[in-house]
Amino acid sequence: MESTAMITPGLARDLASLGRLGEATSTETVLRGLTTALAAGVPGCSGGSAEHWRDRRVLTSGSHSELITLVEGEREIGEGPSAEARNTEARVAVADVLTDTRWPRYAALATRCGVRSVLAVPIKVPPALLIVGLYSVRPEAFSPQGAQSLAEMLTEQVGVAMANMWDFDEVRTDAAQLQEALAGRALIDQAKGIIMQTSGCTAEAAFEELRRISQHHQVKVADLARLLVEEHQRKNRRR
Repeated sequence: MESTAMITPGLARDLASLGRLGEATSTETVLRGLTTALAAGVPGCSGGSAEHWRDRRVLTSGSHSELITLVEGEREIGEGPSAEARNTEARVAVADVLTDTRWPRYAALATRCGVRSVLAVPIKVPPALLIVGLYSVRPEAFSPQGAQSLAEMLTEQVGVAMANMWDFDEVRTDAAQLQEALAGRALIDQAKGIIMQTSGCTAEAAFEELRRISQHHQVKVADLARLLVEEHQRKNRRR
């Protein structure tokens, strides 16, 4: 069997598309796209799963609900190929769950889900670790040679997609924080104007008054300004 037998043009195309970013891009959408691509593009693969581990928290996705149940069940019993791949950070294969003797409780779970062979591939994308699972309804679906080539492609393409997504998230967060800061500054300017109008003080004195009240009541200046502006608007509407 060729070492590239598990990689098809459709799979390569779908994995490369994971790195394309948009407003709706998230960890969930990347994992969902990954598992769907595996199920559709790997010869002999009946479904895929992905576990995204970061700071001891896990996000699970699967091409089929039964596989999410299987992965979560494996996590509960603490044994199986995905758990082994996470602990060792090495690729783990099960040629046939009916003859493999390493994890009898997992074998029972997998059999109930109709799974006969499994390939679990760890992908390190610091600070996260992804465990990608491939499942087949027939035994010996994943050759060692094909698994090596597939693991290399997954590591490259998924790693790029996740790194791009985190960079994109950072940009979106920075933009949101800047927008929030600008909105807060506008509210402060409005509040200063109200104080200046009612007391006849300077802009500097109005800001100092805002700061003094915010410290006394232990609230942010922007929050105090928002309350002052809202109260001023309510009074104007009642007139």
